[in-house]
Amino acid sequence: MSSPVDSVGGDSTLSISTECGENIVWLRGEWGTVRFRVEIADEPEEQQQGLMHRESMPTSAGMLFVYPDARPASFWMANTLIPLDMLFFDVSGQLINLHENAVPLDRSPIFGGNEVKAVLEINGGLSRNLGLFPTREGAALPTEIAHPSFENDLAVFPCAVR
Repeated sequence: MSSPVDSVGGDSTLSISTECGENIVWLRGEWGTVRFRVEIADEPEEQQQGLMHRESMPTSAGMLFVYPDARPASFWMANTLIPLDMLFFDVSGQLINLHENAVPLDRSPIFGGNEVKAVLEINGGLSRNLGLFPTREGAALPTEIAHPSFENDLAVFPCAVR
């Protein structure tokens, strides 16, 4: 089965030393390893805007919301025109919650957890296509993220030190 994103199959030991960068996010789990090109939202204004008013997004793209410290995180889909999957990660880069197919324009809060360091938004339905399924508790474990915003000494999937 071919993947709609930059995939390296089931190799969860992938070395990312040449690919870890500000606009690159890696995800890995028992289902495989994939790469996304992301926009970073680390300022309050960028986080408030998010992916609002966009009519489409490339399949291997997303937006990574990064917080200075872990905190409670809740999102909504006001003024967002495309369905999104939201992946919530803790300070170690471990997935702690997954919300599938958030409904465009819906103002209902989507709570991601109390200790969220980052949130990756990707096209709705893509996480399921990759093999990520939420459990009854809301987390699809184990899945890990690699990005420079996660401190290497805490990260379960660290970026290589250059």
